[in-house]
This record gives sequence, C-alpha cells and structure tokens, in this order.
Amino acid sequence: MTDTSAPLALYVHWPFCVSKCPYCDFNSHVRESVDQARWRDALLADLAHEAAVLPGRRLGSIFFGGGTPSLMPPETVAAIIDAAAKAWAFEDGIEITLEANPSSVEAARFADIARAGVNRVSLGLQALDDEALVFLGRAHGVDEGLAALATAQAAFARVSFDLIYARPGQSLEAWEAELRRAIGFGTEHLSLYQLAIEPGTRFATLAAKGQLTIPDADMGADLFEMTRAITAAAGLPAYEISNHARPGAESRHNLTYWRYRDYAGVGPGAHGRRGGLATLRYKKPENWLAALDRNGNGMEREDRLDPADRAIEALLMGLRIGEGIDLDRIAALADGAPPIDARALDRIVQQGLAEREGNRLRVTEAGMPVLEAILREIVA
Repeated sequence: MTDTSAPLALYVHWPFCVSKCPYCDFNSHVRESVDQARWRDALLADLAHEAAVLPGRRLGSIFFGGGTPSLMPPETVAAIIDAAAKAWAFEDGIEITLEANPSSVEAARFADIARAGVNRVSLGLQALDDEALVFLGRAHGVDEGLAALATAQAAFARVSFDLIYARPGQSLEAWEAELRRAIGFGTEHLSLYQLAIEPGTRFATLAAKGQLTIPDADMGADLFEMTRAITAAAGLPAYEISNHARPGAESRHNLTYWRYRDYAGVGPGAHGRRGGLATLRYKKPENWLAALDRNGNGMEREDRLDPADRAIEALLMGLRIGEGIDLDRIAALADGAPPIDARALDRIVQQGLAEREGNRLRVTEAGMPVLEAILREIVA
C-alpha cells in the first residue's frame, strides 16, 4: 500500500566534514581534498536514477544532510535543486533545508546558498558554552556560532538549530539557563538531543575505559521533562521526541519520515523508502562513486519490505511524534491486524503512558521519556 498522492521527499547526503566529532556516528568522512565537479556530477546522476523510477510525483521537501552540506559549493546545491525541479513538480511552498556548521567560513556562503534555492537552514550549534563545545569536538566557539546564527536569520526564511544536553556534569539549572537563552534567539524550531554514547565513536572508547560518564536515566528523565515543559511554555512545543517548533513550523521533511511516507535518498549511505522498497546506497564515498561508474547509480541494496515489516516501521516511526498513528493505516500496511500486542497496549494505556482516541494511538507526555521501553512492549 503506497499513497502516491502524498508529496515525495528527497534526501541528499554530502558525506564530508572538516573533522569527525567524538559523539558522531553519522556517515561522515574527512578527506584532504574533494573533486567538486565529479561530486556534483555524481549526485546528479544518482538523483536522475531516482527520478526515473519515481515519475509523476510531487516533491514536498528537499533535505541536504551530512556530513557537512554547508561545505558544498552553492553551485552544486543550485544544480541539484534545478535537477529536482525538472524531475518532479514542486509543491507550493516546498521546504528546502540544508544542514550547516556555524563557522564564519561557512556562514559567508549563506547568502549564495539562499540564492541557490535553500529556504531553511539547520545549524549545528550544539552548545552555548565554550567548554562544552571543546568537549564535543566542535571547531567553533559560542561567539562565532551566534554570529553565524544571526547571518542565517538574515539570509533564510526559516532557521533551526541543534543543541546537545545531558552532558557529563550538566545540572538542571545549567541546562535551564542554556535552553532559555537558546529560546531567546527567536528561531521557529529547535532540535534538542540528549547526549548518547554511540558504538564506534570516540566517546564510546572513552566510556569503555571509564573516562566518560553521562547522566543516569533518572537525571536524563528530569532533563527531558524540564526541556519539554520550558519549550511548551515558550510556544515551541515538542512535536517529536527531540524536536520542538512553533505551530506550523515543524520540519516538513522529517514529518515525511515519521509519518512513513515515500522519500528518495541519494548520495553515500542514503536510505530511501518508495513503493514498498527499502533502498540503501553504498556508505563509503569511494564505493558509492565506483557503483555509479558501474551501474549509473550508487545503490547497494534494494529490498522489498513485506507487509508486517512496513507496518512495524510505520508504528516505530509514528509513535515518536505527538500526533501518534492511525491504527487503521497500520492495519492496512500489515494487510491485516496491526502488529501490536493488545494486552501489552492495554497495560500501557492503563498506566497513562499512551492513549487511544477512536482509531488513533499516541504516546502521552508521561510515556515519551520511556518510549523505547513502550515500543519493546507493544510490538507483536
């Protein structure tokens, strides 16, 4: 069951960074030099493949992720947007987002990136404390980051930025002050993530040696609940477990993922979901380029998802957002009953961790801090 009337989303992955952050497990790579012309042509070729297998769709959003897409030449950004416009009809008010580092060098490109067609930027500020930025391996300081934020707000119609909290030794009071300062900059959207120790990262190595300890689960829950209360009171309620926005300013692109709609992914390591297929590009940049040379696209795998897997994916994604899921749609994806343990769900509802209203199921404020445990309980 694929709803081709819903707008399509396009994700474009730029895999390069100046340096690798110690907490990052994203598909990012450091290279001494990048052949910009070759990479522009390669991304356009990968996009052309997706356009050929998804004809006649309307495009609701484009997202340049990474890596550090603000390192892309604005000419490359423009070429990709132009190619997408030729391939698909654009929805009115299409959202075109680019992730950016808040360095002065990259901020100097913001006006050109906006002229290329980007109308929303997501800045990786990550902290409003210089010591924390050093700890997180960021190359910018607070002053440089805030100058980049001001430049972004002048260049783009829509601006979001990221912060990482639940850092080692961070108190409730310190995070409250940092969060209130962040809200004061007036952006329409904030992405607020608790620090997690991801496998394969430098932080994971330090944690294994006992040299890094993040706040325990109880402290993490207190920080999470305070974050949601403060942002809601400021008019930026959580619409997803880590994302907060003024009403109407939610990320249209990310909602496509969470609502389990079709999206095309191009570039190294990019995932896609289209027509019941799960697509995956080669992750290593050199392998992706080699696949393009061989096959005209960077595809590593293209797997048909069975109905049960699609229903479970839609369930896992949809319960992350405040609006929850339509159980009838989950059942339709499953070609039968939703893949939910009814007894476990009844317990969760009785405990006040989730609620049902007609055919709609959503996780409550009380349930969001323990969402992963809820999902483990109810997925049949």
